[in-house]
Amino acid sequence: MKKQTFIPWIFLLPFLISLSLFFVYASMRALMLSFTNYNLFNDYTFIGIENYKALFRDSNFLFALRNTVFYAFFVTIVQTFFALVLAALLNIKIRGINFFRAGFYLPSVTSSVVITVIFLWLFQRRGMVNFILSRMQALIPSVLTLILIIAAVQTLLVLLEKRRGMPVKILELPLLITSMLIAGLAVTALNSFGIIPIPEFEEINTIWLNTRESFMGIPRPLWAIIIQNIFTTIPTLMLIFLAGLQDVPPVLYEAARIDGAGPYLQFRYITIPSIRPVLFLVLTLSLIGTLQMFDQVAIYGDAVPLQSVITLAYYVYNRMFPGGTLPQVGMASAAAMFLAVITIAAVILQRLLIKSEADR
Repeated sequence: MKKQTFIPWIFLLPFLISLSLFFVYASMRALMLSFTNYNLFNDYTFIGIENYKALFRDSNFLFALRNTVFYAFFVTIVQTFFALVLAALLNIKIRGINFFRAGFYLPSVTSSVVITVIFLWLFQRRGMVNFILSRMQALIPSVLTLILIIAAVQTLLVLLEKRRGMPVKILELPLLITSMLIAGLAVTALNSFGIIPIPEFEEINTIWLNTRESFMGIPRPLWAIIIQNIFTTIPTLMLIFLAGLQDVPPVLYEAARIDGAGPYLQFRYITIPSIRPVLFLVLTLSLIGTLQMFDQVAIYGDAVPLQSVITLAYYVYNRMFPGGTLPQVGMASAAAMFLAVITIAAVILQRLLIKSEADR
């Protein structure tokens, strides 16, 4: 019996040693150094909470705190939502679905350095992003006309079907496809006869990277990193959600359909409660990843102003390896402890929110 108890610890020993050395010991030492003025080259002296006070007098730290909080909050919500929606779509059992699953997952297996360099080119003044925005601006009249015609035709078809006594919904799929086809032909004819001409598009030369200008109060370079991170992270979270969705018993959906529940009610009252543990895992991984985002900021480098994209993780690195000046280990350790507290608090808070929702 003792042998059976002892053997697992032998297999766990390498992990426990690395955990103790690189996490427990490193965390305790960082906590201790956060109360000192250590710079790697002199003997440290304890200065109490002066480093923590100095953080809030440092403009770079305040910018890093603002960027990190917004980045983590916005990216976590957006990528979790779209990952869940995408997983639900890819959970449908149709021929060739594995091809689409593999295709959607490809961005996650690509090197983050390669993806970041590609996005640096996309967000240049004459890059693909500004080109697409220019084309979209020129097509706004045609798109609005298309939407209005679809809405009008769809309403007319639904009213005609209901007048015949057919139990149709406003977004009945066959009728919606018919409305889209009619609207597409109508807009094409209007464009051909010059009634709604497609104007020559004016090039949009928005500066996304080397600028301090903001959009919705957030620097444009940070928006570029947000878009990139959402694009590369959604596939990983989608895969986790997809594994959780495949464990939901199909009989629950069959019973719900018999009771007359539509797709929304099935999703709200069956899918979400069934994958609540998976949702907690995804939110936790997303929060930790976004709060500790570092590599994109480091790769963007001098292509963007530092204060526009600096995060708490990069602030720690910047204080630890400042270039031509002495390292401020005490300040870096204090910022690292502050980041650790924010991360733990965010995970605990979202856990309490998910738990309280489950108790309702």
